[in-house]
Amino acid sequence: MVTITNFNEVERKDGSKFISLELTGQAELIQSQTTNKWYATVRKCRIPSTFDANIAKAMIGQRLPGEIVKVICEPYDFVNKQTGEVIKLQHSFAYTQDPAKQESFIGHTRVMEVASM
Repeated sequence: MVTITNFNEVERKDGSKFISLELTGQAELIQSQTTNKWYATVRKCRIPSTFDANIAKAMIGQRLPGEIVKVICEPYDFVNKQTGEVIKLQHSFAYTQDPAKQESFIGHTRVMEVASM
């Protein structure tokens, strides 16, 4: 299950606008590769929608079937805002109703975009 946790108005290159929903997955525990300590995290992504801000606001908190999955993408630099460390990443996150069929994912959020939310 994923939860609608926020929405954003996005402007296209042509100047028109649409609403994207922020989806948040369930909490998961990850072990740090550098310190071996455990920490809790959630996966997030954004998906486009066809409705206005009023409907999007009313949907916050609603749970939907599916998961947020890791998607391999072109490498990019991620800057840790707390330490200033630059890390090269080659994954992102996207929503899917069926994790077994990863080609059916919707939306796409680069990790650096998630970190700035």
